[in-house]
Amino acid sequence: MSKLPGWLGRLGAELTAVGARLEERRAEGARRDDADAAAAETSSSTLSTVAAEQVPAPPSYAPSVAARPDPVAAIPWGMRVAAEAGWRLLVLAGTLWVLMRVVSAVQLVVLAFVAALLVTAMLQPTVVRLRRLGLPRGLATAVTAVLGFVVMGLVGWFVVWQVMDNLDTLSDKVRDGIDELKRWLLDSPFHVTESQINDIAKNLSDTIGTNTEEITSAGLQGVTVMVEVLTGILLAMFSTLFLLYDGKRIWQWVLKLVPSQARPGVAGAGPRAWRTLTAYVRGTVIVALIDAIFIGLGIYILDVPMAVPLAVFIFLFAFIPLVGAVISGALAVVVALVTQGVFTALMALLVVLAVQQIEGHILQPFILGRAVRVHPLAVVLSVAAGGMIAGIGGAVVAVPLVAVTNTVVGYLRAYGRETALRHSPPPHGATAISVAPTPAPAPRGADDAPEPAGAEPGTQDESPK
Repeated sequence: MSKLPGWLGRLGAELTAVGARLEERRAEGARRDDADAAAAETSSSTLSTVAAEQVPAPPSYAPSVAARPDPVAAIPWGMRVAAEAGWRLLVLAGTLWVLMRVVSAVQLVVLAFVAALLVTAMLQPTVVRLRRLGLPRGLATAVTAVLGFVVMGLVGWFVVWQVMDNLDTLSDKVRDGIDELKRWLLDSPFHVTESQINDIAKNLSDTIGTNTEEITSAGLQGVTVMVEVLTGILLAMFSTLFLLYDGKRIWQWVLKLVPSQARPGVAGAGPRAWRTLTAYVRGTVIVALIDAIFIGLGIYILDVPMAVPLAVFIFLFAFIPLVGAVISGALAVVVALVTQGVFTALMALLVVLAVQQIEGHILQPFILGRAVRVHPLAVVLSVAAGGMIAGIGGAVVAVPLVAVTNTVVGYLRAYGRETALRHSPPPHGATAISVAPTPAPAPRGADDAPEPAGAEPGTQDESPK
């Protein structure tokens, strides 16, 4: 036991020595770091001195040059907004171009389906009435479709029959009208000679003779067009049957293709678009029928040949807004001119203008009402664009397409605004008092406080909340 204190003393001495050596090494490392930092500062100051010696300082009279700004900040705000809107418009234009290419590739199918939608909008009320009378859905659809197609077929057959039956008489009257026009030109103050008229007739005959091949090819193209028209009619009839019978389930299937977030808005816009289309078709049919009846009666009283076929043409062309009325009225006036003379043509023109003025200012606003509101400029531009893209079919469907699009866009805008308000945080504090439906109550003891505007003295405001 006498050796233990000596061993502990030696251990403590060794630990003290180890601690001293660690302190020395730590101090030496700190000195090395200080030396490295000093060397780095010396080298940087040396480099800056060398650079300062190589690059002379600008003279005192030289203007100060500011640092260049960020390129994004250098572009004006309006130009940046225009660029942002521009590339988005380019994307939309590209998408629309691709869509139009696809539509033009299957133009026959698209036009047939659109025609089926228009016919369905016209016939669906009949199906609804028959079902209210107790008929099953299949039988009501079959009866409505058969009656509708039979009526359309009878109208077409009647027009063709009237034209073929009066073709010989019309050709004779046209020949007499041309002779009368020739005599009127010879006696007119325009100093037209008979030789000039004969030269015009000879040029026309020569043109027809030299373009025989083109006329033949046009006739062959007409055969192709007839085949396409018959195919489109069959597609439209087939689509109409299924739309009348199973339109609700077809719409529900279409809704499944829409993303879930946008589905409620589309589901609400669909019925409104259908009501707009139905109102447009019904109103157009009624207006076209009134035009055909009154103009047909007018030209029949004036003893114009083929008054009934012309009335049917007026009814059909009335489905092309603005342009169709002008074309059908001009056709009736031309027939009256070449068959009955200038006076009858002027009277027919007065009848057409009077009926069209009544249609534009009384019938359309009264029958269509507020269901279809399209500006006349939009009507003209849409008819022109539809005619350039898809011919007569495009001109027919252009205006209902614009009307339906207007209804859908308006509803989606209102729906989006309502959804944003519904999900926005409720107002609080002073804002809640300012937007409250009723004024804030007066504090107790304020007997002389002014009462709400519009309220009688001594009464409490009871506006609905």
